[in-house]
Amino acid sequence: MPNANASLPPLSTSHPSSIRRLLSHSAARLLISALFVLGTWQLVVVLFEMPSFILPAPHDVLHKLLTRQEVLLKNTWITAQEIFLGLLLGLSMGLFFALQMLLFEPLKRWLLPILIASQAIPVFAIAPVLMLWLGYGVSSKVVMAAIIIFFPVTTCCYDGLRNTPRGYLDLATTMGANRWQRLRQIQLPAAMPTLASGVRIAVVIAPIGAVVGEWVGSSGGLGYLMLQANARMIIDEMFAALFILAVLSITLYFVTDKLLKILIPWENQ
Repeated sequence: MPNANASLPPLSTSHPSSIRRLLSHSAARLLISALFVLGTWQLVVVLFEMPSFILPAPHDVLHKLLTRQEVLLKNTWITAQEIFLGLLLGLSMGLFFALQMLLFEPLKRWLLPILIASQAIPVFAIAPVLMLWLGYGVSSKVVMAAIIIFFPVTTCCYDGLRNTPRGYLDLATTMGANRWQRLRQIQLPAAMPTLASGVRIAVVIAPIGAVVGEWVGSSGGLGYLMLQANARMIIDEMFAALFILAVLSITLYFVTDKLLKILIPWENQ
């Protein structure tokens, strides 16, 4: 009797494998997530007959994105500057204070309460003081973003520097390396993966500081635009600004993550 299975074509596995490859790509996962959110959003609007002044439909927000391009781009540029400069300032401060605590151990007892206080006090409480001191321009929002990322960057960097394997340091000392050489050639490279984690946290929360500053007092930026649109009940414009802020934050995270993987190839080793 002939084998019944002999005439059957071999099962193809290329289709499932291609789907797996597609789902493993970050851009594809992001697109699928976005489509799911938009679909759920549209479904909620239709099923519950939500009025546009409470929850506008996705096509209304898209229309506002297209018709108010100039205003949205202008305010996006302001917020992007605040976030970028705040990141530069916060990362520089975090690295500087982490090095100071490592090199001068008694200084840690004085700086630690400052680090904790910078996170314990709500950002809304700090914002009016910064507006009073620095005015309603970009500088107060930059400082706000820097303050909010200061703690995670400092603690991640300090932990990475302090937890360098002792054997590496002892070997370098035996070979005649001084303190600066140990720091530059061993401790800083060893701390980079931990610092990278702090940087990833920083790029996610830095927009919070910038937008909160714009809410408290500003004449431009996405936070300012959201506040003005909400006050005038132009809810689709408020959602358009919120959408751009989300896209800006997600883009910043993935670009930073890609750069860190290039600059610190030993991160996952």
